[in-house]
Amino acid sequence: MHSPSTPSQAVVIGAGLGGLAAAMRLGAKGYRVTVIDRLDQPGGRGSSITRGGHRFDLGPTIVTVPQTLRALWAACGRDFDRDVALVPMDPFYEIRWPDGSTFTARQDEGAMRAEVARLAPGDLAGYDRFLRDAEVRYRVGYEGLGRRPMHRLADLVKVLPVFGLLRADRSVYAHAARRVRDARLRFALSFHPLFIGGDPFHVTSMYILVSHLEKAFGVHYAQGGVQAIARAMVGVIEDQGGRVLMNSEADAILAEGGRAAGVRLADGRVLRAEVVVSNADPGWTYDHLLRDLPRRRWTPARLARARWSMGLFVWYFGTRGTRGLWPDAGHHTILVGPRYAEHVRDIFIRGRLAEDMSLYVHRPSVTDPGVAPAGGDTFYALAPVPHLGHDNGVDWAARAEPYRQAVQRVLEERLLPGLGAHLTESLVFTPETFRDRYLSPLGAGFSIEPRILQSAWFRPHNISEELPGLYLAGAGTHPGAGVPGVLGTAEVLAQLVPDAPVPARDLRLAAE
Repeated sequence: MHSPSTPSQAVVIGAGLGGLAAAMRLGAKGYRVTVIDRLDQPGGRGSSITRGGHRFDLGPTIVTVPQTLRALWAACGRDFDRDVALVPMDPFYEIRWPDGSTFTARQDEGAMRAEVARLAPGDLAGYDRFLRDAEVRYRVGYEGLGRRPMHRLADLVKVLPVFGLLRADRSVYAHAARRVRDARLRFALSFHPLFIGGDPFHVTSMYILVSHLEKAFGVHYAQGGVQAIARAMVGVIEDQGGRVLMNSEADAILAEGGRAAGVRLADGRVLRAEVVVSNADPGWTYDHLLRDLPRRRWTPARLARARWSMGLFVWYFGTRGTRGLWPDAGHHTILVGPRYAEHVRDIFIRGRLAEDMSLYVHRPSVTDPGVAPAGGDTFYALAPVPHLGHDNGVDWAARAEPYRQAVQRVLEERLLPGLGAHLTESLVFTPETFRDRYLSPLGAGFSIEPRILQSAWFRPHNISEELPGLYLAGAGTHPGAGVPGVLGTAEVLAQLVPDAPVPARDLRLAAE
C-alpha cells in the first residue's frame, strides 16, 4: 500500500478529544497521521462557539484526572503544563435543593466531612465507608480494568470474581443508599453517572469511583476551556508531522484485502492508510461508515437493541453588567429538581419530557474572565432530557423555545434573579443538534449507556471485530465517556496498534 521508504499512514476520523489523543499516540508510534473532522473547530463536544464576545464551551467543562493528560503528553516527549494551564477548582461545585439546603463539594477531606456532618450528622460514618468503597473500585475499575484492552472474552472472565465480590450488579444509587440515609446525601453521592450518560439507578456501582477521583486528584479548569486543550493537542500532532483537516467529513471506511485501507471523504477524496481510527460514535461507524461491508456483531439490529444514553438540552447565554452580580452563583452549580428517582425514570425509561427539571449551571467567567466581554458573564445551563428514540419522542422544533423559557424561570427563581434584564447572546442545543452536529445516534449525549452489560467487553471494542486495521476511540468504546474515559480509549488503543515500521531510508541512516 505504501512505499517502504515512506512513513506508514494513519487516518483518524473525528477531532474530538479521543480522536486527537489517538492521533498523538499514533504519532508517537511512528505513524504519519491525518485527522479529519466535519466541524470547523477541533475538540468535538469539547469545542466552542464564540458569539458577541462570549466564548461558549459546548461540552465538558472540567478535568478530573490531570495525570491522564500529562501522561499523554509525556508519551509524545512533551510537557502538558507548558502547553495548557490548569486551575484547581475550590469549591468543585455547589448542589442546591428546592428546600434551600446546599452541599458544597471540595477536595479537602475535613471540609467534606464537615459538610456531611452539617447536612446529615448520622451519616458521617457511612460517608467514610462510601469513600473507602470508592477507592477500592478506583483501583479495580479505573487503574485496572479501565486502562487495559477488554476485547477478548477471557479478559472479562478474569475480572468476574472481583466484580462479584464488589457487587458490581448493584447500581450507584443502591450502593449510596446502603451507606447513607439522608436523601440529599444519597443524591450527592450518586448523581455523577449522569455526567457520562448513565442512569444512576441502573449503572453499575463500579462508577462510585468518581468520588475517589474527586478526592484524590481534585477538579480542574483549563484556562481557555477544553477548547484550549484540543488546540494544544493539534499543535502536538502537527509537530509530529501530522495534520488536522477541519471541514472534512468522512463518508466511508475503505477496505482492501479484508483490511481497512483508508477513508473516502464526502467530497470524493480518498485518504489511503494502513491504520484507520474512528472517533465517530460506534453506532455511526458501524451503521454508516461501514455500510458497504458485512458486519457480524454490530449489525443494525444489534445497534437498534442497544440502550443509549440520555439526550441533553443546553442553553448557552451571555449577560452584560453582571460581573459583580449573583455572588452565590459560582463556577459550577447543580440545581436539583423536586424529584430524583422519578425524574430519572422519565428521562431514561419513559422517554417523557417532564415539567420539572434539574440543571447543571456553568459560569466559567468566574475563573476565566476572558470568556465574556468586560463586565459580563458567559453561562450554560444543561438539563438531561430523553433521547430521540423513545416512542413518545419530543418535537424539539416546537418545544425548544418553551423549554428554554422554563429553564430561564428556574434560573431566575433559584440562582440568577433578574436574569432576563441582562441577557445578550442566546444559543440552544437539543438532542436534534447532537444528532445533526455530532452524528450521535438518537441524539444521545454520551453514546451507548454504560450499564454493566454495555461496559468493558460488552461495549464496542477498541480494536474492531468487523474489520482488521480499524480501531475505535471515544465515548462509545472502552472504557467510556467523560474526559478521562475518552483519553483512556486512546491509551488502550495504543496498546493494540503495532508500532509503525521504520522507513527503509531511516534504517539506512541508522546503519551509517
